[in-house]
Amino acid sequence: MHSVGLIGGTFDRFHAGHLSLLQSGLSECSSLEVWLTSDAATGTKDPRINPWETRAGEMREALGQDAERVSMHVLEDNHGPASTHTDASAIVCTAETRPECEIINRMRGDNGLDELAIIEAEHVLAWDGDPISSTRIRNGEIDREGLPWIPDSVREGRIILTPEVEAELKEPFGLLVPGPEDDPSVAMSEVLAHTEWEWGPIIAVGDVTVRALQDLGRPADIALVDGRTRREPWEGAEGLDPSAYDGVLHCESPAGSLTPSLLEACEHAVSSWMESRATHLIEVDGEEDLAPLLLHPLAPLDSVVLYGQPGKGVVVRWCSEEAKQRCRRLLSGFKPAD
Repeated sequence: MHSVGLIGGTFDRFHAGHLSLLQSGLSECSSLEVWLTSDAATGTKDPRINPWETRAGEMREALGQDAERVSMHVLEDNHGPASTHTDASAIVCTAETRPECEIINRMRGDNGLDELAIIEAEHVLAWDGDPISSTRIRNGEIDREGLPWIPDSVREGRIILTPEVEAELKEPFGLLVPGPEDDPSVAMSEVLAHTEWEWGPIIAVGDVTVRALQDLGRPADIALVDGRTRREPWEGAEGLDPSAYDGVLHCESPAGSLTPSLLEACEHAVSSWMESRATHLIEVDGEEDLAPLLLHPLAPLDSVVLYGQPGKGVVVRWCSEEAKQRCRRLLSGFKPAD
């Protein structure tokens, strides 16, 4: 058993893989020094990475009683104190970070210190066989246990809204930005002022919402329309400009239900934006009202989902893990179509 082991990393969105890594270290070390990347360093990597205190707090909570054996420190560079540490005798890593550990050991040799024993932990795999990672969580692909956000039932066939789920959807899911019904640009201008610097895509659901963004010169990155408002044909839909988008997708989704066709279109639009920032207009044969229940689970964290609230204004919801959890739960409450 080693007296002191070292671990370094960002440890954002503390997940099952992080816990396994620490448990591997604790199984061979009496105590661990965990060096978490500083806020200054993470800010240049991905602005969605949580602050140091949040990351450290999540780690302490996940460790439970084992937290007494772990001390946490701020990592300002790639190697921290590992090359000069005189008390540590081990370092914990994964296969990807092992080369850095070998560099550290060479540096220790140059400093006249013994090499650190390298404890290599196995990856924890997500549902799809790929490793769980903070990047995948921030990109909206998986939750912290490596599970998908979209229930299998959504992929297997059309699912129908139940009265129980419908009751939960009565209240606006997000921040209501009020504005006059005859001039949606008023509310939308305020929305854009709040979302201008967000990292993720702006996703708009509904013809009036999509048209308002287009008229303001800032088309949505992903837009869903069905040619209707309040379930009636809307003449303003003729002013929608498909050429404002990099691509146009078509799908079917009858009123009061969600379909694999709609899911596939949303998945394609989100993945295209993630890969190349390509924008898409999704034209839905049926209704797009329930699409936010798919878009939140699919979208990267810090995306913005907008939809109109007739007679009231625009509802804004930032995509978060909490939003994804709520949508997954609601989707599980739908019933299969006959």
